[in-house]
Amino acid sequence: MTKGQISNILRKIRLIYLADWAHFYVERYKNQKNNLAFKKNNPDVKLPPDYLIYESFQIDYTKYYTESINTAKWVADYFSKYLDLKDKKILDWGCGPGRVIRHLPNVVGNECKYYGTDYNRQSIDWCSKNLPGISFNCNTLDAKLPYPDDTFDAIYGISIFTHLSEQLHYDWYTELHRILKPNGILFLTTQGDNFKVKLIPSEVARYDANELIIRDKVKEGHRMFSAFHPTEFMKKLFHNAEILEHYAEPIPETGNWIPQDVWIIRKK
Repeated sequence: MTKGQISNILRKIRLIYLADWAHFYVERYKNQKNNLAFKKNNPDVKLPPDYLIYESFQIDYTKYYTESINTAKWVADYFSKYLDLKDKKILDWGCGPGRVIRHLPNVVGNECKYYGTDYNRQSIDWCSKNLPGISFNCNTLDAKLPYPDDTFDAIYGISIFTHLSEQLHYDWYTELHRILKPNGILFLTTQGDNFKVKLIPSEVARYDANELIIRDKVKEGHRMFSAFHPTEFMKKLFHNAEILEHYAEPIPETGNWIPQDVWIIRKK
């Protein structure tokens, strides 16, 4: 039995949350030694509660903090190809407990202004108290943000569409497009062709027919709510924008990491 089949069974019998909590405790135990060493070697680094780190990423302090500096550079490098990152407004859509946005002021600087928004109130409360110099907002799953039209020069969302229903793909894209300035850049990652290895045969057939695949039976937005994104579906979603780049990094030969697709679009 494949992991995809097991996942679908656990969703049907409503045990997926229990399985995820068990996984959290296993991962926390596995990383305990390294995480204690990180805290000892980095006493000044502020860290969110363990579950907030796990829910948004991996419960590994080095990956959450140190390696995420490289993620911030990665995002900034993509933006720099199409924008002069000076005196710009940048939004992290789905910022979680600040894994990436906390590093951008040091990575980019240049008098830019930084914003983060997320539906998890605990994450936003932690960020607001611990990450100064960044404006944070707690949104809901409904696609409504408190920013005027044409506010941001750059918006990024790392693995956010991966946890939304099909309707919210359309709703949230419309909202992000609204608050993005003309010629502004939107950076998004999705679970594209690389993730077909996680799908069961019936899902693969629908995916190959350009249907968005949704694994739900959990609260929308939760890490166990999963969406898988055919290329043609995404092109249809971005119908009113210019697609500047679509990059699918090959799956590494070693390790368990599967890279998500990168989409870079420009508002016309």
